[in-house]
Amino acid sequence: MKPPRVAVAYSGGRDSTALLHATLKAAAAQGLQVLALHVNHGLNPRADEWQRHGAAQCKTWARRGLPIEFVAHCIIEKPARGDSVEAWARQARYKALRGMAIEHGASLVLLAHHRRDQAETFVLQALRAAGVAGLSGMPSTIERDGLTWTRPWLDVPRENIEAYVRRHRLRHVDDDSNEDTRFARNRLRHAVWPALSAAFPQAESALADAAAWAQEATACLAELASIDLASADKSGGLDLRAWRALSAARRSNLLRAWLRSRAGQPAPATLVRRLMDELPEAGSATWPLPRGELRCYRGVLRFIGGTDSDEPQRETTLSVRRAGAYALPGWHGRLQATRVREGGVPLAWLAHLSLKAREGGEQFQAGIGRPARSLKKQFQAAAVPAWERDGPLIYSGGQLVFVPGLGIDARVLAPPGQAQMALRWLPLR
Repeated sequence: MKPPRVAVAYSGGRDSTALLHATLKAAAAQGLQVLALHVNHGLNPRADEWQRHGAAQCKTWARRGLPIEFVAHCIIEKPARGDSVEAWARQARYKALRGMAIEHGASLVLLAHHRRDQAETFVLQALRAAGVAGLSGMPSTIERDGLTWTRPWLDVPRENIEAYVRRHRLRHVDDDSNEDTRFARNRLRHAVWPALSAAFPQAESALADAAAWAQEATACLAELASIDLASADKSGGLDLRAWRALSAARRSNLLRAWLRSRAGQPAPATLVRRLMDELPEAGSATWPLPRGELRCYRGVLRFIGGTDSDEPQRETTLSVRRAGAYALPGWHGRLQATRVREGGVPLAWLAHLSLKAREGGEQFQAGIGRPARSLKKQFQAAAVPAWERDGPLIYSGGQLVFVPGLGIDARVLAPPGQAQMALRWLPLR
């Protein structure tokens, strides 16, 4: 059996080299295998040289008995004219890291961002007039695209990492593109940060703390939106009568959260402002969106998605025969099956499953001895927000087995002693 694997995003630079080295030292004592994931963007003339350096460094550590494997991916595509090179490279990098991690059996990816990176992100987002979510910066841990991404050094000052590199005499590469002030972060680092830190020596820690406060505020706003949606949800639509009863700030907060859950991406500020102005007096109306449109009819706002040839078809069947994560890209998530001793579905029920979208009229029993009620009422009673209701309804032999956001229907719970599985829906964020 292969040992458990953890991955480190490894560019060969100072920060990722230090993180990889520290991870190796910890992994060797715990019996873990470490994957060094290197992405060759092909944008810099020295990109191949950096890849060779990373491979050679990992080979040296492997000869010393450290549990390291170097994995590289070369990006062939190039950014389109007019694209932000920074944004394009970031998206391409995370896509490549995800692919390598999944291919090589790692579910956890470590990233080397530190406190200075977080402080810089806060400043850049503020200069872009970002809201509270943008000012939150980078999360220390997040589940996204079927993986757990974590930044263990997000509270660590840059100087500590530099000291670690000197103490262990770690060789690393220097990316000369970091000197290119055409990029916003480089302009901040070279033209603004020295003056800012000279005038305010505590700037790095203060701005990183501000990002942490913004993260807490973002979580509170999400909870508030969940509470408000419990009374404003109407079969996936937004009941405008209940929405209008809220204060202006709560209407805006709920509208942003609902739009994101329906359209799958944050709504432009211009759209939110327009809807705030027009919805209170709207009768029958429509508003176009990149991936569909909003329709207001009889006091309910609904999102109608358009067809997208790049979207995978939704799966309609599934067979669960053992514990594990079952990817369902058409539903934008995965079903996690875990062996349990009680509170699960009989394993025999899971061999032939049907996957369906909500149609209305479905009945769910939340507990033994409790009456079956409509999904709408069950969602409201459990205060399940709309974005946690997405995903397939799972049936076996015509009987509803599992509902995302609610769990297993009590009518199919297995008796003690029988082989059974707990189910959990994990949407891709």
